[in-house]
Amino acid sequence: MTFSLAGRCARTGMFGAVVTTSSIAVGSRCSHASAGIGAALTQHITDPRLGPLMLDLLGRGFSAQQAIDSVVAATPRSDWRQLALIDKEGRTASFSGASVKPELAEAHGLDCVALGNIVRSAEVPAAMVKAFEADPAAPLAARLIAALAAGDAAGGECKPLVSTALVVADRQPFPYVDLRVDSDADPIATLARLWREYEPMAELYVARALDPESVITP
Repeated sequence: MTFSLAGRCARTGMFGAVVTTSSIAVGSRCSHASAGIGAALTQHITDPRLGPLMLDLLGRGFSAQQAIDSVVAATPRSDWRQLALIDKEGRTASFSGASVKPELAEAHGLDCVALGNIVRSAEVPAAMVKAFEADPAAPLAARLIAALAAGDAAGGECKPLVSTALVVADRQPFPYVDLRVDSDADPIATLARLWREYEPMAELYVARALDPESVITP
């Protein structure tokens, strides 16, 4: 009952992930990104430990496929997990265990990978990939939200969506964007609105952290 996408902006080097589901607080469990390293997704009877673990392996020099293979091999009951990963080279990997419930699917595209489980159509991840690839010049956050909306339009989830999350990592150890929507009747539309409000402030918040005097006005 979740669909998601992890992607990279080849132009800026940013990594990000976006996810939505019919249960609360999806952003606290499923989507992960690390500057200069990659982005990860972990869902379906979710083990939140696996996202950071996959990113740690990427940081140690593993490829996306090697990292997922290692996590699957070392994780008890990995048959319940659905995972995806993109690394700094734009390589992607995904895994859906034998116990992941249908409809389920995985889709890989240029600088992106998408997942879906317990969705209305197996075409949901492919629709997300197509939307993400449509405008490479757009900000990564906007591309991720567009992908989420396309997945919903392609069938979405079997239950009403209530939460969504967007995380983007740039050059710093803290997120460039970290937006979450919970207990909302239209979480994807609300996420899009939050991004429009946040976008003009994103660079300012980074500057405040790195050089406070640079943003002080007389």
